[in-house]
Amino acid sequence: MTQPNARDFDGRVAVITGGASGIGRATAHRLATGGAAVAVLDLDGAAAEAVAAELGERAISVGVDVSDAGAVNAAVSDVEQRLGRIDALVCSAGTAGDSLHTVDVSDSEWRRVFGVNSDGVFYCNRAVLPGMVDRGYGRIVNVASIAGKEGNPMAAAYSASKASVIGMTKSIGKDVAGTGVLVNCIAPAVIRTPILAQMSEEHIQYMLARIPLARLGEAAEVAELIAFLTSERMSFSTGATFDISGGRATY
Repeated sequence: MTQPNARDFDGRVAVITGGASGIGRATAHRLATGGAAVAVLDLDGAAAEAVAAELGERAISVGVDVSDAGAVNAAVSDVEQRLGRIDALVCSAGTAGDSLHTVDVSDSEWRRVFGVNSDGVFYCNRAVLPGMVDRGYGRIVNVASIAGKEGNPMAAAYSASKASVIGMTKSIGKDVAGTGVLVNCIAPAVIRTPILAQMSEEHIQYMLARIPLARLGEAAEVAELIAFLTSERMSFSTGATFDISGGRATY
C-alpha cells in the first residue's frame, strides 16, 4: 500500500466513533499519522483509552454509548472543550446483530441494531453539525455497508440499518450543502475486523463468495478511503456513497 500523504491533517481535529477497534481504530491511526488530533470514542472506554495512548499526546478518549443521544451530545461537548473544535467526524461504531432468519428477529434485537447503527449515526451527525456550520468547514464520513444496498440474508436488521445510513447521508449532505460541510458515506463489503466474531460462518462465506477479488478487505484499506473523504483534498462530493467492496458493488 502507498504511504499516507505527510501531515495532510496538520491542525485538524477528528472524532472517530467505534475508534477502539476495526475500521475505527485503523482510521484513528491513519488520521493521527497525518497530523490530526484525534478523539477516540467507543462504548468500551478502557479500550478507547488504550488506542488514544497508542496515538500520542494529542489524542484523547471518551467512553460513550452512541445509541444514547444525551451521551453523544455530552461527548461532543467534551471533545470541543478539550480539543477546541471538531473538523471531521467518522461514524464507525456499529454492530452486526445476530445472524437470524427474519421471523426469529425479536423486537429488542431489531431496536438494538438500529440503536447503534442508525440512531447512533444520526445523533453524532446532529451533534457536530452546529459547530462545523458555524466555522464553515467540516467533513463527515458515515460507515454504511454493501448490505445496505443489496441486503444480506439472515441480516434484516443490519441490512436495513445500513440502508438507513445511506439515505440519511444523502439527506444530511443536501441539507448542509453550501455551508462548507461535506457529508458522505462508505459501503464496505466484508472487512477483516472483530465484528466478524458476531456473524455466523455461513454469513461470512455468503459475503466472501460475492467478492470478485476473492478476499476479505483490510481495515487499513478502508481507512485510506476515509482519510481522503475527511481531508481538504475532497472538495466536490456530498451525500454520496463510496464503495469499497473488492468488486462486489454493482451500483
